[in-house]
Amino acid sequence: MSETMPRLVGLLGGGVIGGGWAARFLLNGVNVRLYDPSPGAVEYVQKMLTNARRAYRRLPPLPLPPEGALTVVETVAEAVHGAELVQESAPERLELKQELLAAADRETPPEVLICSSTSGLRPSLLQARMKHRDRLLVAHPFNPVYLLPLVELCAGEGNASASSLARAAEIYRAVGMHPIVVRKEMDGFVANRLQEAMWREALWLVHDDVATVQEVDDAIRYSFGLRRAVVGPFRVGGGGTGMRQFLEKWGPGLKWPWTKLTDVPELTDAFVDKLVKQTDARGENPTGPELEQKRDDCLVAVLQGLRSQTYGAGETLARWEQNLRHRIPQPTGGPGPLRMPTIEMPSDWLDYNGHVTEKRYLELCGYGTENVLRYIGIDDEYRSECGSYFTLETHLSHIRELYAGDRIQVLTQVLDADDKRLHLFHVLAREGDEAPVATGEQMLIHVKAGAGRSGPAQGNVRKRVLELARVHAELPRPERAGASIRLR
Repeated sequence: MSETMPRLVGLLGGGVIGGGWAARFLLNGVNVRLYDPSPGAVEYVQKMLTNARRAYRRLPPLPLPPEGALTVVETVAEAVHGAELVQESAPERLELKQELLAAADRETPPEVLICSSTSGLRPSLLQARMKHRDRLLVAHPFNPVYLLPLVELCAGEGNASASSLARAAEIYRAVGMHPIVVRKEMDGFVANRLQEAMWREALWLVHDDVATVQEVDDAIRYSFGLRRAVVGPFRVGGGGTGMRQFLEKWGPGLKWPWTKLTDVPELTDAFVDKLVKQTDARGENPTGPELEQKRDDCLVAVLQGLRSQTYGAGETLARWEQNLRHRIPQPTGGPGPLRMPTIEMPSDWLDYNGHVTEKRYLELCGYGTENVLRYIGIDDEYRSECGSYFTLETHLSHIRELYAGDRIQVLTQVLDADDKRLHLFHVLAREGDEAPVATGEQMLIHVKAGAGRSGPAQGNVRKRVLELARVHAELPRPERAGASIRLR
């Protein structure tokens, strides 16, 4: 694990938010001790973990680290003992949160961070019964916590140090989140205040018969809801000049009586009945689990799309993937081919025929090549100073079809190597099945850093690749090695 990744998190509360935290930490390889006396809490966390596993199989195209261990305990003291981070996610009742936070404060050394997931309570109120108040922070996430990357960090007035905020930010970044620091204590923090303002206006639009609940939802989902995943309200072109022009054009409109501002309609029985009736009239009313899965599928697609542009939340995802890449276990040599960690085929790898599309077979071979390069010692430093191997030629043989959910291993054998060339043979096989579903043969050439032309491998990389080729030369030569397309 990286230095910023906690080995153990004490989790106080396992509801919607606590269960999401448990899933995010566990799937990043962090052990979690859970305290939640509520009936059914453990089952709920397990359900959240199942949902998160399903989503994560489609999110990073890399093997996840071994899951952390979930331990359910009977007391706060057991939950926080030895923890490097305490995450409180109890219901939004001030006295309950104060009691839990004070107990965690008594049972942990002063240097341990204690964070609350509260969605609106000020940290100065939360820390009132704590002795070591300076280590309490609000770390407010959004549901589902295992997918949405934002976490708002807020310290009590004049309490938590800049180093505590920085340390918390590093921990949350390590598990794939995007922290922002709320500069001043305020009820609701930043995102919820923005969200609540929109919610109030949405209620008024339905209350005044301007639009139905379906039309309000569509107005957001098909317009700025998509745009806001990429740009915030202050992101305008042209820098300061562009901002000035924007405000000159649109600023006066803020005085127009377009919205109800902070006024909110009374939730009378008649109004609630109207909301319920219009919701039922939509014609499409999926169950809670169906809606959760559809929500996760769509969020995965949005995040993957943003990642392809390395923009917004996609940049956060790309950074997390790079972190995962560094945490993939180093392959160890042995008497057989190099074996990379098992990968489960996600559903979005399928083509119109219902099986894994052709380009994914090549991608799996690429993972096998990366496994070899890690083994021989090609890292970021070597790439910048000496270069790396580039693919010259690839031959794929499709033997059997792959389907969503298949667990695949890539076994790679070095057929030959010299100072510049690296000849690889990949076998793609289902876990536990020796028969290959596909093979891939590749010829790579070592290219010098910054030169744009081939050059010999250097130093320890050269020694390791030649030694690996010598060891693999003792293996049987694959039957399909050297095969070419021929007419029969």
